[in-house]
Formats: sequence, C-alpha cells, structure tokens
Amino acid sequence: MSQRMIIEMGTGNDQHGQDYTKAAGRAIEDALRHSSLPIIAQLAVSPADMRVQVTVGVQAPDQVDCDSLVGLLPRGTVTVTAVHGGLDLVNPDTSAVTVVASAAIEVFLPPQTGWQLA
Repeated sequence: MSQRMIIEMGTGNDQHGQDYTKAAGRAIEDALRHSSLPIIAQLAVSPADMRVQVTVGVQAPDQVDCDSLVGLLPRGTVTVTAVHGGLDLVNPDTSAVTVVASAAIEVFLPPQTGWQLA
C-alpha cells in the first residue's frame, strides 16, 4: 500500500517538429524543475519503494514514446502514460503546428510513521 505524497505539474512544447514525445519530455522536465524536495532524502525509503506515475496529455497520445520518457525521472519505479489532452496550435498563415503538452508527476510512498510536520 502506498500514499500519494507529491504531485507536480508542468508544460512543454515543440514549436517546429510536431513531435509529441519531445513536447511531453519538456513538460516532464518543466515539472521536475519546479520541485525541490529534500525531505525525500531524509526518509528511509528505497527508490524501489517509491512509485512515480507520470501522465502526459497531448492531442495525439498514440504518438508519444512513453518508454523513452521513463529515463527523465531521477528515481523510483516509473510509469509514463499518455492521454488525450494538451493542445495543437495551427498557424493560420503557414499551417505549421505547435504541439503543447501537459504533464503531472505523482509520487507514491509507503505510509510514513514516527514523525509529523509542525
């Protein structure tokens, strides 16, 4: 049994290549840049006991290589799932598509006991 202890969100885009995996990777990296959680190092939790669930939203989830994104996460047992979301912006003058992705990173830890936040 584990508890969701952390959730962080980010956005990313690919302005010229219409690459959904690249945009999703940038969204994950954006979410990671927004978090600094030194408390994790203080807990007696093995990386194998830390479950990290990443959900990325793009307009074409079937075009995201989820396996290639797992390595972006620094620790834990990682699962990446692509779902319908995000945004495709079409330039009306050139028909070029900018892909915008959103990402949510959730970290699940075993129940913690013996301490509390003040």
